[in-house]
Amino acid sequence: MTVLKPAQLELGTGLILLAAAAAGVVWWVRRRRPTPDEIERARRALLAHTGRLVDGMLLDICEVQAEDGRALTMLVFSYRIAGVDYECSQDITAMRDIVDPANVRVGYPCTIRYLQRNPQNSIVIAEEWSGLRSNLPELPRLGSRKPANSPSAGTQPG
Repeated sequence: MTVLKPAQLELGTGLILLAAAAAGVVWWVRRRRPTPDEIERARRALLAHTGRLVDGMLLDICEVQAEDGRALTMLVFSYRIAGVDYECSQDITAMRDIVDPANVRVGYPCTIRYLQRNPQNSIVIAEEWSGLRSNLPELPRLGSRKPANSPSAGTQPG
């Protein structure tokens, strides 16, 4: 049996620690970082699964130029929590297969999901959830007794 001297043990331990530290540095440098789109998708998924619900109002849908020259479709909405009014926007450019911006009704109420500990972190649309309301009751037209969406609306009785 070979007995190692304390200096040899310290040298071996130091080399092992140095190799582990080098491996850690290589992993840190070469690890795959999430893209901004992946981070935003994860944020929407978190809000869709754990966010609290509140009623809000769709204020606008507009095109905005990004710094890199891309056109972003922004959904602007407002809501109130505990007496505090929030006005936020959500980039829905990547979700054109889920929602058609032409079908979004500005001025209509919507449902918003937000984080309780950070109320300005909110969404209206996610991949697996939507707070848009598509079928609201319509008010009767002025001078008509039937709702505007009935087949005989607007016809005068004979």
